[in-house]
Amino acid sequence: MLKFLNKSTLLFDLDGTLVDSVPDLALAINQTLSELNLPTFEQDVIRGWVGNGASVLVQRALSGNVNISTSLDNKLLEKSLPIFYKAYQRNNCLETRLYSGVLQTLTELKNRGYRLGIITNKPVQFIAPIIEGLALTGLFEIIIGGDTLDKRKPDPLQLHYACQKLMVNVEQCVMIGDSKNDILAADAANMQSVALTYGYNCGENLNTYKPDLVIDNFADLLGTLD
Repeated sequence: MLKFLNKSTLLFDLDGTLVDSVPDLALAINQTLSELNLPTFEQDVIRGWVGNGASVLVQRALSGNVNISTSLDNKLLEKSLPIFYKAYQRNNCLETRLYSGVLQTLTELKNRGYRLGIITNKPVQFIAPIIEGLALTGLFEIIIGGDTLDKRKPDPLQLHYACQKLMVNVEQCVMIGDSKNDILAADAANMQSVALTYGYNCGENLNTYKPDLVIDNFADLLGTLD
């Protein structure tokens, strides 16, 4: 297995990487669709739509498909997003859970002296309830959401911003995530990356995007760092 050398900072995606938030997202999506008098969907169907931010999730739900309809009404989308945000705020972290080994691994990494951060496309307002509700408070030096900056993954801006705020260079960092957006953002930032296979990758083979390492279990990170 690849060993990352001379790293000080580990940047993590949130949904699909640290936490499985699909149960709460699915509940909020179905409440949104019900309020709009549109058909609802099984949780397993909605799971296949998660991973590219709230707006894309809502667009997929309105389209009833992972492929967003080219005829989707923009006015309907504008109406739907506030409904979804309110529904998700009500249901945030009810059934969201950490993936296996996440808390123990993050704690061990922190104890080893690594600096930890979160870079997610999830809107900022939804992050703190998850951090607090799942006992992750105090582990992360920086948390950057999808609306913190003007651009988000796969654009590298969030990663460069994290480096600037933490006063580290990209060579000292690793981006860890479950989707192509994480890998593409890292590549654009000239940062090494780890892809996790268990998250929300819409069925894509993440090897296609050439991350530096692909692992199946979060705890395997411990063996990749010197």
